[in-house]
Amino acid sequence: MTFKENCPIYIQMADRLCDEILAGTYAADERVPGVREYSVLLQVNVNTTVKAYDLLSQRGIIYSRRGMGYFVAPEARNLIIEERKQNFRSHVLPYFIQQLFQLHIPFAEVQRAYDEAFQHDVKDENK
Repeated sequence: MTFKENCPIYIQMADRLCDEILAGTYAADERVPGVREYSVLLQVNVNTTVKAYDLLSQRGIIYSRRGMGYFVAPEARNLIIEERKQNFRSHVLPYFIQQLFQLHIPFAEVQRAYDEAFQHDVKDENK
């Protein structure tokens, strides 16, 4: 994994595991890779992985079973989606709207692009 310099590695690792949960790689109550295994996979220090897992555990996305490892919490998928929606609404959307105004892009143009992307996704799902 290539890490960005402007964000702590453990947060990027936590985001990656969340992406994997959303993609269906790990289902509710399914075991995720162990700390050492994930460290080797991503080529990071074990302490960094522990920090990422602790963060996810605090957020209720994963939980540990003594001697068995970490597992995806039953509500993990919904928690991740809600957190990301909130982040989008509070950080991405205001900047996006500001750019629309500054660049004089009418909302109808955004709507067309959204509709085209949605139609493209629907076609991909039907294949």
